[in-house]
Amino acid sequence: MSFDLVIENGLVVDGTGAPGKYASVGVTGTKITAIGDLSAADAKKTIDASGHVVSPGFIDTHAHSDGALLNDGQHAEGVRQGITTEIVGPDGLTYAPLPRAQYLMYRQYLSGLLGLPPEDLDMSSISSALDNYHHKTAPNVAMFLGHGPIRLGAVGMEDVPLRGEVLRQATRTMEESFEQGACGFATGLSYYPNSFSDSEELVQLCKVAARYDKAFSIHTRNHNIDRAYFGGGVEEALEIGRRSGVKVHIEHYRTSAGNAGQVDQIMEPIERAKADGVDVTLELYPYPVGSGHPLSHFPSWFHEGGTEAALRRLADPETKAMLIRELESHDPEILHNYSWTWIASDANRHYEGMSFSDVATERGTSIEQMICEVMLEERFSCGLRGVPPQSARLWRAVEEDVMSLLDRPDYMVGSDAIPVGGLQHPRGWGTFPRVVGRLRRRHGYPVEQVVQRVTQNPARRFGLAERGEIREGFRADICIFDPEMINDLSSFEDPMMHPIGIPHVLVNGQLVVENSECTGIMAGEGIRAV
Repeated sequence: MSFDLVIENGLVVDGTGAPGKYASVGVTGTKITAIGDLSAADAKKTIDASGHVVSPGFIDTHAHSDGALLNDGQHAEGVRQGITTEIVGPDGLTYAPLPRAQYLMYRQYLSGLLGLPPEDLDMSSISSALDNYHHKTAPNVAMFLGHGPIRLGAVGMEDVPLRGEVLRQATRTMEESFEQGACGFATGLSYYPNSFSDSEELVQLCKVAARYDKAFSIHTRNHNIDRAYFGGGVEEALEIGRRSGVKVHIEHYRTSAGNAGQVDQIMEPIERAKADGVDVTLELYPYPVGSGHPLSHFPSWFHEGGTEAALRRLADPETKAMLIRELESHDPEILHNYSWTWIASDANRHYEGMSFSDVATERGTSIEQMICEVMLEERFSCGLRGVPPQSARLWRAVEEDVMSLLDRPDYMVGSDAIPVGGLQHPRGWGTFPRVVGRLRRRHGYPVEQVVQRVTQNPARRFGLAERGEIREGFRADICIFDPEMINDLSSFEDPMMHPIGIPHVLVNGQLVVENSECTGIMAGEGIRAV
């Protein structure tokens, strides 16, 4: 037997949840071609994995790296965590399928989340969008079909329902997109144009996803709740599943500082829906606060007409004053618990890492007015993150809940990474080693179980064929890590730090990380889901 690469002396944890076993793994081309005793085999290259786990590469079910990967295909912050496949387009926030003019508009609108990728890209279909990543990135890229582009293609950035012919147009686009390999249908109902929809629209769209056996990935609603079953939230998502027959995937569903310890309570509606026959999976990340862009706090009318119309509203003194009053009236405490993660301009970049209150003080104004001013100056190219709780005990209670939820077979991990800016959220650099390393060891969970949640679970849920397991004939997406050493170093005060304990990562049989350094090899594929 002859192989391109043999990984020997490692504990093979194959992704199925079965106990690990010591064996060698032979790789030929892009695939795993043998597992067992390969001591007599010839190999062009050998890796000694003594003291290490050999597992499938980790699959990130929720990554806002759509733009970052187009600017820097190496994506060191991802592959050095052991991530070999990123699923982009969660929350329905992505660029395809959009014609050029709408791509350019939405590119600027979403720049606080996704950065500013090149302008001259073909995003007119899922197929052409995947081609933009294929063999141009270190990790593989799979793609959700986003609710945002579906609505933009049918009715633009307008608050009108999808009914009649525009609904039929949206349906045709969805069918084409699933046939081209979209791995699911995603929406985020804190964002626009998604939140212009009502529940009935989502039921009709999800019937298309159900016909193609694709999951419906949803960030639950907190805008336009009068349009939603049960006033939005997880109950709306589950009812859409009941009425459409779609498989439901709930994004970043976990406890937080406000309800730590209440795992049974948050899972109660999930269990009811499962009893009704709804197929539900869920994901989480292991941090107590999130990250995003300021647009998610602005009222529905503000977003109509798209980027330039919204910027004109910010520039108009009377309209801006009205916006400020609305922001002040909706739970202003939320806005006091953020800091800036990314500012595009040189003039304002020193705000990165500063709290909103400190920036407002520096500018001699209120937090609400400061946000409006900065958004206008930056043309929406600015991002924010939450401030974590001061109590370590409370933070650890949330982490205990995270691991308790991952004990369930219906959970997986999505980093919710936003890899743009000078002081990012640590989840973009540390989510997977934090779960697989630090928290697994602290709470005593078997490595085989945790690995299954971040490999086989997402591969099966989202139709990523020949991935998620160490199995003969499967793609050689492999992570080699030290189970006692793997750990995140990324923190809120110093977030952009690579983890330790992950010396080697293979994507499609090629080493994209070797001896804890990126190799520069762009082995990733644009994955067409099945």
